[in-house]
Amino acid sequence: MARQAVLRTGWAGGFMRMRFEAGAEEEFEAGCGLLVDRLVRWAGERGLPVDEFLVEAMLDYRHRVTVDGRLGLWEPRHVKELLLSWLPEQVTELPGEERGDAPDTLRTLLRFLHAAQLADPRGPALGDSLAAVDAVAEEYPAAMADRTRWGLAKFWAMTAAEQGVDVLDGAALQRFAERAQRGEVVYDQQALDAVMERRLTGRALAGVVRAEPHLPVVLPPDGELRRRAEESAVVAQVRGLVEWVGRDGRAVTATGRLRIADARELVDVLGTGDQVEGVRSSADLPRLGLLVEWARKARLVRVAKGRLYAVAKARPVLADPLQLWLRAFDTCFELRQALVGARSGWHVESMLFDVYEEVLEDVLNTLYSLPYTMPWPHLRDSVHQAYRAGFRFDDGADLQHRMWFEHADRDLRVVLDALVDLGAIECDRGMADPVFLDVDLSGGGDELPADMPPEFAELLGTAGVPGDMAPQERARREELAAGPVELLRLTELGTLAVRQRLLAVGRDAPLVGELAQVSAAGLLGLLAEDYDPDAARAELAGWIFARGERDAALRQLTEAVRTMAFRTRAQAMLDVLLTALPDGDGERLLRALRGDPVLAPLALSALTHRELLSPEDMTDAEHLLVLAESLLQLVELVGGGDGAEEALRAQGPEARDAVAAALDSAHPDRAGLEELRRLAARALHTQAVRPGRGRKHGRRVGRSGRKRRR
Repeated sequence: MARQAVLRTGWAGGFMRMRFEAGAEEEFEAGCGLLVDRLVRWAGERGLPVDEFLVEAMLDYRHRVTVDGRLGLWEPRHVKELLLSWLPEQVTELPGEERGDAPDTLRTLLRFLHAAQLADPRGPALGDSLAAVDAVAEEYPAAMADRTRWGLAKFWAMTAAEQGVDVLDGAALQRFAERAQRGEVVYDQQALDAVMERRLTGRALAGVVRAEPHLPVVLPPDGELRRRAEESAVVAQVRGLVEWVGRDGRAVTATGRLRIADARELVDVLGTGDQVEGVRSSADLPRLGLLVEWARKARLVRVAKGRLYAVAKARPVLADPLQLWLRAFDTCFELRQALVGARSGWHVESMLFDVYEEVLEDVLNTLYSLPYTMPWPHLRDSVHQAYRAGFRFDDGADLQHRMWFEHADRDLRVVLDALVDLGAIECDRGMADPVFLDVDLSGGGDELPADMPPEFAELLGTAGVPGDMAPQERARREELAAGPVELLRLTELGTLAVRQRLLAVGRDAPLVGELAQVSAAGLLGLLAEDYDPDAARAELAGWIFARGERDAALRQLTEAVRTMAFRTRAQAMLDVLLTALPDGDGERLLRALRGDPVLAPLALSALTHRELLSPEDMTDAEHLLVLAESLLQLVELVGGGDGAEEALRAQGPEARDAVAAALDSAHPDRAGLEELRRLAARALHTQAVRPGRGRKHGRRVGRSGRKRRR
């Protein structure tokens, strides 16, 4: 599907994030390195156990493997999967090698995330997360020793090491591999079979695909949602069906279908619109049949002993229109046969039948939080991409292929019509937003307009599409430009239901208003990372309102910035206040902070970056503060260490004078300046470029130069 919901609308160009885009490996490596360094230092000061390599492995797990990639969110399922699946699968403990205790290291990581105000405020409390570690810690050693949980690379590395091969010697490892290929190596065949079975069936964690977050959505109160659910045609019809079935039930045929006389009566009672003239079987009443199957799959009615009965346990659901509507929505994913199945042996299913659940999920996720109504031609052609990627097309005539696509399109329309009847989707006609004309579904790489919101350009997606889509792409654009087209959007009920499904599988789906009770640091961090400006303004206003006294709320917010140890993150948090506070309050707040001994460098940087303060209006001391702040943030952005040294060398001869001036400034972060001094001393007195950062527990060098072992 053509949705890759990358919502990087952050307030600063770059800062210490707690979530990185899939594929943004350089940024992740820099952020991970900085986080690990700060954690190790923090743990050492407190005497807490920590294994540097294991921390990297834990952050890798959240970034590369889990569906959401949130480094600061550790729910019990993440803790369990990390300790009992990911680490046993990926981390190799060679014979005689000393490795830190993973549960203890995870406890230290969790404590640090909360202490440094980096934990996701929507996640569990620290005590709950630590309890989740305790719950599985005793199982960890056995899981690490269980060969059936190992990954394929780990299996062969451990097998080689157990047979005396130095796995750090590439030549020795190659000779071992050649012996294994000749069948000269003894290994655990049963364990290898289990490893391969997990790998081939997709149960190996390395095969999990990252999903990107969605834009924040706004939902009305439950009372309003309940009222709209009450108005749903499907809700009224399934209630009517259950009422018609009654306490004693209704007789059905041997195949479980309604008798024709009852079916004709029910068509009239429910107003399905089926044509009953000349019909001899209820199987020929498709709309009624769909409703009956819908109610059965939703566990509202059941067939037993030749009769159709109402399910007694469903009475509370039937009494609550919102719960009934949500159950009916979730049941849509079970209606493949009823909606797009072949009606008889004379018919065949379309391509949609084989990928029904996947396409339905993709369509709904595509519409979710979309800032524009979706034109049918764009949605249709993006679904065609899924067909082309998932089906093998022969060399048949184009006419035949077109017929296949048209058949699948008709079936998709049937599904969308059912969602319209339910009240999950609404349709209209009108001109497509011009933004859809600027998105190339063919993968041809047309340049997008400069003013297109970056999150929307990536959201619509263009990746991985065959070049032979170009003719269809031209036809789509012509269709969109020619005149009114059908436009689709999720209703608020549909948005609620899709959001619940996203959250159930661990995806991020922000809701405006859900942060009203979180900490100030948690609020500003999330707004800086994931919220577009309009949603950030609404969320910030609600947070301030919930605290009653505006000035006190602003003091909490500025104090959260003051105590944030990561300067780039503190800068992004302050930028949120500058942009999201109404009526110029943000600018007035930052101007007032010019004299703050701690926040002045951040405030001055924000004002100058937004061109709200000219260099001529700054004192010499303020110029030095901004210079020092920019250098300190540069060190963070490149991950510190060797990355910072290389960045300083790249600045040329001016770097020495700039660092000297920064060290002479009154910048309050004296520890940061001391680190800058040490880095500059090494960088500016060393001619040769030093190799990348090395971790003492690493075993192989990755693309970034940081040592890895998996």
